[in-house]
This record gives sequence, C-alpha cells and structure tokens, in this order.
Amino acid sequence: MSDLYINARLTIPSSELGITAARSSGPGGQNVNKVNSKITLRWSPRKCTLIDPAWRARFLSRNANRINREGELVLHSERYRDQPRNLADARQRLVELLLDCREPAKQRKKTRPTLGSKRRHKEAKTQKSQKKQNRSMRFDG
Repeated sequence: MSDLYINARLTIPSSELGITAARSSGPGGQNVNKVNSKITLRWSPRKCTLIDPAWRARFLSRNANRINREGELVLHSERYRDQPRNLADARQRLVELLLDCREPAKQRKKTRPTLGSKRRHKEAKTQKSQKKQNRSMRFDG
C-alpha cells in the first residue's frame, strides 16, 4: 500500500495506516459470504507528528465521535463489491475529513441592521397589529 497524499504539506506514511478486511454485509449476493470485501481503516491522529498541531486539534474536535478509546480514527467501507474499491473509498474519506478541517473557521463579523430594514420591520409589525385589531369584535351598544 502506498503513502496517503493529503496535500503539499501532509502525506501520511503507509506505516501509520492500519487496514483490515472482513466479510461485508453490502451488495454482492452469494459472493458476500465468501469474500472479505469490507475494509476497516485505522489511523491514530494523536501519534502522527507530521500534521500541524492546530490542524490536529481541529481534526480531533470535529471528529471526536469517530475516534475510539485508543485514540484511533476508525473508518469502515463496504460500499462496493470488491476490496480495492472499498480501500480507495476509505482512503478518500480520510483525505476529505482532513481537508475539511485544514483551515480554521472564519470569525463572524458583527453587523447591525440597516435603517431601511428597521423601518420595514416596524411597518410590518404595525400592519400585523392593525390586521389583528380589525379582527376583534366590537359591540357598540
């Protein structure tokens, strides 16, 4: 198995990735009972020294529910009927998870409502109030 290329700054060596195969429950008919096509990919982000510490912290916080007690990220793939495609799928999902949290989230800039939006909001409230006042029954008597 080759190293996993993430981007120009990060390539995960194949020695850090653990791969096991098992029988799949997915499509394949009788083939499912005979062939180990399900792939389980394991990677320990805490032990990886190549990844930037801030990037690692973002990855760990966003994917905490996918990381087990041993600190390993576990990805299963049984989408396809053959092992190589499931392996490629699991590796691609790991790349996407890492690239998804590469950059920190942008800080939100506080904004204020415009004068026009304040005016329109007030007019809408007045119209709604007037509509409800018109619905009330008045007995002049």
